[in-house]
Amino acid sequence: MRAVVQRVSSSSVKVDGKIVGSIDKGLNVLLGIENEDSENDVKYLADKIINLRIFEDENDKMNLSLLDKAGEILVISQFTLQGDCRKGRRPSFINAARPEKAKKLYDSFLEYIANEYKLKVEAGVFQTHMEVDIKNDGPVTLLVDSKKGF
Repeated sequence: MRAVVQRVSSSSVKVDGKIVGSIDKGLNVLLGIENEDSENDVKYLADKIINLRIFEDENDKMNLSLLDKAGEILVISQFTLQGDCRKGRRPSFINAARPEKAKKLYDSFLEYIANEYKLKVEAGVFQTHMEVDIKNDGPVTLLVDSKKGF
């Protein structure tokens, strides 16, 4: 399971021109799920992301997490994060989870954060064309992988 995590001043996602998810200060997470992912990956990645100390404290040091800031989170499924571009010019998506499995783990990721951390969790619409507005704050952008590949 891979994620692109961006600290944002705000973020929203539209489907067919209508906003389906919107947050103020917090994190925008683009989430890609692969064939071998499980509930263990869901918990590991969610815990890692929620507890990343990427918000400034009173001394302008990155010492605070989303929990410390009582921030919000917008999670958008993005299977292209599993694209392998090492060979040729066309990405291979062979390792991306099939939609049935990916949807189950995506929903589990959202539920785990909402239930475990009691945060405002917004989401895109799975397997739909979306327009994402990200106002990156910093900018701060991190790559997180449950297999610790980077």
